Amino acid sequence: MSQLARRRVTVRSYGRGIARTPEDHHMSATLEGVPTTDLAPAASRRGRWIDDWRPDDPSFWHHGGSRIARRNLIFSILAEHVGFSIWSLWSVTVLFLGPKYHIDPAGKFLLTSLPTLVGSVLRIPYTFAVARFGGRNWTIVSALLLLVPTILAAIVLKPGVSYTTLLLVAAVAGVGGGNFASSMTNINAYYPDRLKGRALGLNAGGGNLGVAAIQLVALLVLATAGKGHPRVVLAIYIPLIVLVALGAALFMDNLSTARNDRGAMREVARDGHTWVMSLLYIGTFGSFIGFGFAFGQVLQVQFADRFDTPIKAAYLTFLGPLLGSLIRPLGGLLADRFGGARITFANFVAMAAAAAAVLVASLTDSLAGFLVGFIALFVFSGVGNGSTYKMIPAIFRAKSRLAVDAGADPLAADRAARRRSGALIGLAGAIGAFGGVLVNLAFRQSFLSYRSGDAAYISFIAYYALCFALTWFVYLRPSARRLSGI
Repeated sequence: MSQLARRRVTVRSYGRGIARTPEDHHMSATLEGVPTTDLAPAASRRGRWIDDWRPDDPSFWHHGGSRIARRNLIFSILAEHVGFSIWSLWSVTVLFLGPKYHIDPAGKFLLTSLPTLVGSVLRIPYTFAVARFGGRNWTIVSALLLLVPTILAAIVLKPGVSYTTLLLVAAVAGVGGGNFASSMTNINAYYPDRLKGRALGLNAGGGNLGVAAIQLVALLVLATAGKGHPRVVLAIYIPLIVLVALGAALFMDNLSTARNDRGAMREVARDGHTWVMSLLYIGTFGSFIGFGFAFGQVLQVQFADRFDTPIKAAYLTFLGPLLGSLIRPLGGLLADRFGGARITFANFVAMAAAAAAVLVASLTDSLAGFLVGFIALFVFSGVGNGSTYKMIPAIFRAKSRLAVDAGADPLAADRAARRRSGALIGLAGAIGAFGGVLVNLAFRQSFLSYRSGDAAYISFIAYYALCFALTWFVYLRPSARRLSGI
């Protein structure tokens, strides 16, 4: 039997409950309290559906479940990685838009703001799409959707194109921003609670690396073909998109156990912690994606005499996103060791100090100081991404303990905590991505009004100060210690 045939038999068998002992049959195979008997049978749906998925059952997990989850994680990371690259497409495209395009720096910042805005909005429907269409199916569709902004850019990118056309095409690239939400939602359902942090960290970090990857591709193109050939970047990514979609079709699966919980979304929308965490995530992920989109332009405008050609800026722009992506898991590990609120508080203090260093370097025209400060901002934004995400389930676990102490049923309290944690992760991810829009708009207005980024740096310092003050007030001050363990 071929490898592919064996894999198909395995998945189909899991849909019917393979490798189950008599004791296993008495266990409730549930996800957020939905019993297996409520699920559609494998034969009722077309495609690669798994109806019986019990990752928290050790026997199920060790007899093939972990292998299936790992395979889906690998191809989820690849799809999300390319999604982040296309979302970041215009952060490198603007480096190719020379004088013949007649676009000033403020106009270029607007071109990078629109994909960020559209991507942040799309994260909410993309979160729900996994349960509606299936993780594998939606990964295929969302990957193929990346062809639209890529092909459109290949068609319109030439001197003489109208600025309005460029704005519309740039906005369509926002579809890449939604991939993160659906990918995280999908992988969250595959892993047992004890392994979710590691799996989601790998998924998120691998996706974030897409920002650095497309900037490295742009550097290669600028160094070889030159700034007059932006279509070479697109020619590299179009076949990659097709390969990612094909990989998802061949090697990923759908889980019937995935369920949309709109009730949990409504519940967390009424919870004050939702908005606190969303503000904090704007400061971490919003900074990461915003700086990733804007850094190359800032160098070219702030130090125009030293970065008179796009390739000189491109040599440096990938470093920040690369380091910020690689260090993201460290934020989660530190949060596990010392508490998410403590790490988040210290991290925002460090981000404020790094932004202050960037401001001083800008005022003194110190390129070395500017680069060191900006790289530090990327690194700390990556650490903060990990620590803030770790705080979300910790908040609801703490509230669950309080509810149990007050007489609530432990099982029901635990189930509610999981539901609300998942909903808040999706909502905070969408709101946090909007921070990337604010970063680019801050730079745009600063360069328009003062011909430097100094006003933007001051606004970043103020926001990070607000974030560390908010973290202390809500989670660390003595009277807030009732939510212990956050």
